[in-house]
Amino acid sequence: MTWTRAVDTAAGDPRRAARPPKRCRHAAARRAAAAPSPGPSSGQAGYAGPAAPDADTPQLRSENRALRALRAGGWARFLPSPSRTPFTFGYALLLVATGTFTQLADPDLVRDVLAHSSTDVANLAERPVLVLVASGAWLVGGLPYILAFLVVLSSLERRLGALRTAGVFLLGHVLATLLTELFVAASVAAGQLPDSSLRRLDYGISYGLLACAGALAGLLRPWLRWTVLGAVVLGLVADLLEFTDPLTDWGHLLALAIGVLCWPLVRRAARRRDPAQRREPGPSGRAPRSA
Repeated sequence: MTWTRAVDTAAGDPRRAARPPKRCRHAAARRAAAAPSPGPSSGQAGYAGPAAPDADTPQLRSENRALRALRAGGWARFLPSPSRTPFTFGYALLLVATGTFTQLADPDLVRDVLAHSSTDVANLAERPVLVLVASGAWLVGGLPYILAFLVVLSSLERRLGALRTAGVFLLGHVLATLLTELFVAASVAAGQLPDSSLRRLDYGISYGLLACAGALAGLLRPWLRWTVLGAVVLGLVADLLEFTDPLTDWGHLLALAIGVLCWPLVRRAARRRDPAQRREPGPSGRAPRSA
């Protein structure tokens, strides 16, 4: 009787006859759920493998920064090179040559050369262009000034280029020199300083270096900018309070202020040189903060 019904059902509805019993269907579903998902070697079409990580995740961003730092050579990127920072590299070679001369040449000869290179009032009145150029060829201050020169000028030149960096250096060197020496000339004419002040020695790269440091601060992030400026100003004010060479110390503060006044120009030049630094609206509608 049972067999006859099964045959009749199969004859009347072939789909129901071919369908396995419900318990078999449940067991097959459990086995399929417990089976591992097909991998790349299963040969099934449509398998794309594990999802690729987002390229904008913090981990990948930190890895990209590390790779860029390694490719840049770490701390070596702060040193001048003839290809990336030709002005700083060439100037450094000049300072090495003049420093070697002062160490090896006859002291009387060195004294005469420095006297003719000094930007004092007498020399500026006779040959202003020559002494303004020659006075910047000598290094005063030893190793700290050398390191500061290499770091500051190479960092600024990578952002602005050789010509603009040379322009900032010359602007600070020339303007600070002229302002201090005009004050000396006026003080001598008024009788407040002796006539010997017209022949005082004044040479070195400090005015141009401080102008470049002030200009570079305008391209840094705000916390680093004000930290650097605060440290430099404190050091210059401490030198001024010692009253060892007040005219030169005032010239240092003037040179730093000249570099700070160049912020609009250097920021515009840096954005033109590196389009990635342009302030474009971000997802929130605000312009990102420049580095």
